[in-house]
Amino acid sequence: MTEIIREGYKFRQEILIPCYQTGSDKRLRPSAFMDQAQEIAFWAAQGLGFGYDQLHIHHTAWVLSRMHIRFLELPLWRDRVSIQTWHKGIGGIFFLRDFKMMTPEGKTLINATSSWVIIDEQSRRFRRPEDVSEILRDNGFPEHAIEEPAPKLAMPKGLDPEPAGEHVISYSDIDFLGHSNNVRYVVWAMDCIPLEAAQRQIKDLNINFIRETRPGDTVQLFRLEDGDSWYVEGRTGDNSCFIVKMDF
Repeated sequence: MTEIIREGYKFRQEILIPCYQTGSDKRLRPSAFMDQAQEIAFWAAQGLGFGYDQLHIHHTAWVLSRMHIRFLELPLWRDRVSIQTWHKGIGGIFFLRDFKMMTPEGKTLINATSSWVIIDEQSRRFRRPEDVSEILRDNGFPEHAIEEPAPKLAMPKGLDPEPAGEHVISYSDIDFLGHSNNVRYVVWAMDCIPLEAAQRQIKDLNINFIRETRPGDTVQLFRLEDGDSWYVEGRTGDNSCFIVKMDF
């Protein structure tokens, strides 16, 4: 992993796009960008004093709730890029963090905004630790990669989604919090739409993480095509656990 550099309120990392993060077109997979964003977000939070180690002492943890990614151009295998992130404030129950991926010449490739919550690791309920909130108020940087916060999603009314298979939560899905890692939901969503659709240039991706899934859970997948958009919903029993909207 290359060094993560702090520049004021922002954190930046230089990346050489590896082959295993690209698809058949040799371009970065959308899920790979989310992997990179997740990693730099971890280190940025650590650097500002409210990361995993600091929260874990109080039996709390960060959980990603919503994300909106705008793909202007996907970098190719072996391209050199940089990814930036910064905390930009608090909105309601959410802590907001933005991301930007750029070329060495400063051309923007990807913009993203995300909404996070803090949960109690044992009760799984939302927490708003005052010490964390105070640190965040003092360290927000009000610049927007995407100005509007990631939206709340719902499957379109009046259209019937079709079953698209199921996924049993297994070893490769689980992160160190003991539940399915957020990136896996996007992998499942991309895998359950037609290959010819998934291989088109993606423009926008929105995702809501609604309910955690754990080892042994079976997630029923449903998909729906609406113009140039695909919706994918994952359900455990009668409960929705995620919704993804992908615009091509």
